[in-house]
Amino acid sequence: MNYKKSLLLVVFAVAAACILVPAAFAAKGFDDKEIRIASWGPQTGPAAAWGNVARGPNVMAAIVNEEGGIYGRKLKHFVRDDQYNPAQTKVVVKELVEQQGIFAFVCGTSAAGGMAVKDYLKANKVIWVGPATSVNEYVFPVNPYLFTIMPLYEDEGSILTKYVVEKLKMKKIAVFYQNDPYGKNGLEGVRQRLKHYKMKAVAEIPVEPTEQDLGSQMQKFKSSGAEAILMWVAPKTAVIALKTSKAMGFAPQWVSSDTLSDYALMHKISGGLWEGVITGTFALPPDSNHPLMVKYREAAKKYTPQERWGTFYMAGIMFSEPLIYALKKVGKNLSTEACLRELNKVKNFQGVGPKITWTPTQHQGTDAILVTKCGPNGSYITLMDWTSNELAQWKKRKK
Repeated sequence: MNYKKSLLLVVFAVAAACILVPAAFAAKGFDDKEIRIASWGPQTGPAAAWGNVARGPNVMAAIVNEEGGIYGRKLKHFVRDDQYNPAQTKVVVKELVEQQGIFAFVCGTSAAGGMAVKDYLKANKVIWVGPATSVNEYVFPVNPYLFTIMPLYEDEGSILTKYVVEKLKMKKIAVFYQNDPYGKNGLEGVRQRLKHYKMKAVAEIPVEPTEQDLGSQMQKFKSSGAEAILMWVAPKTAVIALKTSKAMGFAPQWVSSDTLSDYALMHKISGGLWEGVITGTFALPPDSNHPLMVKYREAAKKYTPQERWGTFYMAGIMFSEPLIYALKKVGKNLSTEACLRELNKVKNFQGVGPKITWTPTQHQGTDAILVTKCGPNGSYITLMDWTSNELAQWKKRKK
C-alpha cells in the first residue's frame, strides 16, 4: 500500500511539473519564435465604437512579421473584449497574463478599466505601452511598467479651452464629462485654463456612459447660456447629446476630446451632426500623406481589408509604435528588464503621433495635441499644429 501511495505521489509530481513548466515558460511572454503582445477594448457594449483601437495592432504585427520579425521572432497579438466594464477588464487581463503569457500590452481603452488592472500588471511585471486613454493616475507617481503616449486629458482640456477663449472669443464655457477618471481629468484641464483667465464654467454636468436620455442635461446647458460645450464622453453619449440639443433648438459650439476624433465614424453615427465639431487630435489625420501613414494605410488594406480605416483603428497602430521601436533596440537578448531600459531611453521618438520622451522618472510621454475640426463628410480641417500646454502641472513638478 505504501509503495502504491509513493508511486502515485511521484506520478502526480511529474504531471504537475509538466503543467507548471509550460506556464512558467509562457510567463516570459516570448520564446525563440514569437513575442506575445495583447490589447483589450470594448468590442461590444456602450463604447463599442472604440473597439477597433484594440484591433489596430494586428496591422503592426503583420508589418513586422512580413519584414522578418524582430530578430527572427514574430509578433503574436491577442485581442479581448472587456465591454467597457472594469470588472470584465480584470477578467480578460488576468486570462491573458496567466494563460497566454503576455510580454506586453498596448492600447487598453477606458480609464476606469485601466485603473482596475494597472497595479496587477505592475505586480506581475508586465509592460503596458500606449494606453488608449491618459489620466494622471496612470503616471503619477511613476509606474515602472506603464508608458503613456496620449497627452493627459487635463492638458488637452487646457489647450482646447485656450483655443475656444482666445481664437473663438467665447466666454461662456460649459463642460459635459463622463463620471469617471476620463471625464474628471478633462474637467480639471478646463478649470485649470479658466482659472488662468479668472473665469469659471457656466455649467459642469456629469454623465454615466450608460445613460440614454440626456434631455435634462441639455436643457441645463441651454439655460446656462453656454456658447461652447467641451466634452469628455463616449461616442454614443456624444451623439445623443448633439441630437437632443438640435431637437430643442440649441446649437452651441461643440468641442470634444481627441477620443472622439474619428470624424468618419462620428459623422456617420451622428447623421452628419458632427460636422463643425472641434476636437483635440492625438495623431496625424488618417488620410495624411505622411510616409508612415501611407505605409500603415496600405498595410491595413492588405492585411485587414474587413476593417474600416480611420483614426480609431490607426490609433491602435500608433500606440504600438514605441514598443516595436524599443524591442528592435533591445536586440536578440530579449527580457522585460532589457525592454524597460530601452523604453526609458526613448527621446523625441515620433511616429504618426506626437513626439514622445520617457525617462526612468517620467513616463508621461507628451502634452501636445493637434486641434482640428470636422469638415464635410467627415474630413479633417487642421486649426492648430502640435501645441503643448504651458500650464502643464506635471512639467512643473519635474522641475
